[in-house]
Amino acid sequence: MSTNPLVALVTGASRGIGQGIAMTLASRGVRVAVHYHQQADAATQLVARLPGVGHHAFGADLADGVATECLWKAVVERMGDIDIVINNAGVFIEHPPLTTDYPTWQRIWQETISTNLLGPANLSILAAHSMSLRPLRDGFGRGRIVNVTSRGAFRGEPDGPAYGASKAAVNSLGQSLAKALAARAIYVYSVAPGWVETDMAQSHLQGAEGSAILAQHPLGRVNQIDEVAKTVAFCALDAPAAMTGGVIDVNGASYLRS
Repeated sequence: MSTNPLVALVTGASRGIGQGIAMTLASRGVRVAVHYHQQADAATQLVARLPGVGHHAFGADLADGVATECLWKAVVERMGDIDIVINNAGVFIEHPPLTTDYPTWQRIWQETISTNLLGPANLSILAAHSMSLRPLRDGFGRGRIVNVTSRGAFRGEPDGPAYGASKAAVNSLGQSLAKALAARAIYVYSVAPGWVETDMAQSHLQGAEGSAILAQHPLGRVNQIDEVAKTVAFCALDAPAAMTGGVIDVNGASYLRS
């Protein structure tokens, strides 16, 4: 078994949930490749704050398949083989069906699917091909992929149907890959948060819909970043192989599915 530190690529890590995941993994001794799309300064600042050494920031537009492959190669060249992929990056663009014109509808669907589904799918196949050639690590396998999806995959997103559909597809992608890759000891997990107290969520939580959002949550609050980050880190480092293919809800009982 290799004793070298694990390397994790965390997409969308410059802020919010991704930043929390990067911090949690780094605190566990993992070297983190901090991916960003546009926020280079935030990603660089995060790298400087991460505990441990050997972390780096990498920019790429994951809606572009060529850029995604270049990202993978850049991380491997600078940091070595990637042991963990956290597919966290995503976009949510409102487009209510009855008030969105057809050209806008097409544009938003294309952008959402390209980023939220094709990005994770492309990184996952790059990971599968690479990880399948690795030696086994006791209790870890050959590699792990963790997808950050959403409760919207199950309850629906009436103001952002492309988002809900893309996250449902990522759950299905994870389950398909879990079956396909299990024999090579590559494990795939999905974590489905509900509302999380991030900077992006504040305008909703403090706005007119804030009371209605809180009313969905029996805990009397929305989920915290560290609650999601710790769950993702568990999947990335500690979850047993028998959990591969699983989708873990982190939504404070705001949406319960059977």
